Amino acid sequence: MGSGRAVVVGAGHNGLAGAVTLARAGLDVTVLERSEHVGGAVATRELTLPGFRHDVGSAVHPMAVHSEFFRRFGLAERIELLTPEISYGHALTADRAVLAWRDLERTAGGLGVDASTWRRLLWPLSADADRLAAVTGGAFLPPEHPGVALRLGLRALEQGSAAWNSPFRTDAAAALLTGVIAHTNRRLPSIGAAAPGIVLAAFAHAGGWPIPRGGSGAITAALAADLVAHGGRIETGVEVTHIDELAGADVVLLDLTPRAFARIAGERLHGRYRRELGGFRYGDGVAKVDFALDGPVPWRAAELRDAVTVHLGGTRADIALADGEVASGRLPEHPYVLISQPSVIDDSRAPAGKQVLWAYTHVPAGSDADRTEAVTAEIERFAPGFRDTVLATASTTAARLEQLDPNLIGGDIAAGSTAVRQLLARPQLGPRPWQTPLPGVYLCGGSTAPGPGVHGQSGWHAARLALTELHLAQPDLSPDQAR
Repeated sequence: MGSGRAVVVGAGHNGLAGAVTLARAGLDVTVLERSEHVGGAVATRELTLPGFRHDVGSAVHPMAVHSEFFRRFGLAERIELLTPEISYGHALTADRAVLAWRDLERTAGGLGVDASTWRRLLWPLSADADRLAAVTGGAFLPPEHPGVALRLGLRALEQGSAAWNSPFRTDAAAALLTGVIAHTNRRLPSIGAAAPGIVLAAFAHAGGWPIPRGGSGAITAALAADLVAHGGRIETGVEVTHIDELAGADVVLLDLTPRAFARIAGERLHGRYRRELGGFRYGDGVAKVDFALDGPVPWRAAELRDAVTVHLGGTRADIALADGEVASGRLPEHPYVLISQPSVIDDSRAPAGKQVLWAYTHVPAGSDADRTEAVTAEIERFAPGFRDTVLATASTTAARLEQLDPNLIGGDIAAGSTAVRQLLARPQLGPRPWQTPLPGVYLCGGSTAPGPGVHGQSGWHAARLALTELHLAQPDLSPDQAR
């Protein structure tokens, strides 16, 4: 070692990405995690019945494919990523569904008169996915590729405004895009929802929407194994209550929200930066339901049976209505539901002939509503007989999500609202949003740029900034450099 001592608070995937980077650079790294498990929401456990392996949080990983950190880390060489030909499906009615294939032309071919609109919106971005990932994978200002940023911005303005329906002539194409935009859990239309949604839709036609064989916990396991291989340590069951507990470290990375940082820093923070942390806003929550199934979901629209990711919610207007209800503090009668059915391509997730199903739906921030029945009823609308396949369920309310992971304030899985200002200033505007006024202390969680998603970029950027300020070389992260 000999290059200094680093402490990382929080063993979420961003914290681990930062820890791996620092350990590879020769620092003596210790990761402190308050819970008994590492990975935060990037974990896989038996939540319902023995042998049924459910993703605790994130399930599908389009951003991991295009993450510069994971590319350098060689994630695809360390774990098996299963990429379906259908990136996602959308149920319009019980009998009718529309599909987003990884092949953009095949997708457009199924959209009839809206084929050219789909190409116009997404082809310029999906064809330039690497540059799009560079634009959206770090500090947004200044943009690394202005032309790509402009193309994204214009599309976000269109799909985030009251004119969002103007390009479409059918409900199928509009709903297909809205199902992705709704991932951001905001009132629709809004630019803060449209921008990340369009990015995800573009990635669907580039690297696709893969899942790790065995579950998302494989990502965490790969990061933790590399850290330990390079001399790092992970201590679980350790909660940091004040920044002074970390005195003596040359580098401190905090995989925490701005609210948590302000709390543990206390009197050490003041002035404009503290006001910026206090002004950081969190979004609405999600309620999650995991199902152990006796067999495949009996989708009436048969094409959905081959889709790993499925969006339920009906038309664009239906989804906007449901998310508007949530934004107004109410639980919608017919909620938007995001589903992952990984057993479609991963036979390791459940006993032979059985399946697991992961689902979440939007709820007001901090809601303690158990949405098992609402989600079950919504699936039953599009898959009559679904109830008869259910062997067991596990429900997690928005309030419970925050108890399990304090970074998910009010059940906000994005760790902060994606309002336009917070897409650009996360948590502060400029080329070094991870830096804090405290020497050697950096924020690196999902509340920092580039924001939500499983990409490791927040931790990697924070660690790279720390190494630059210590005048240390940036390390090689590739698997062949492992000890």
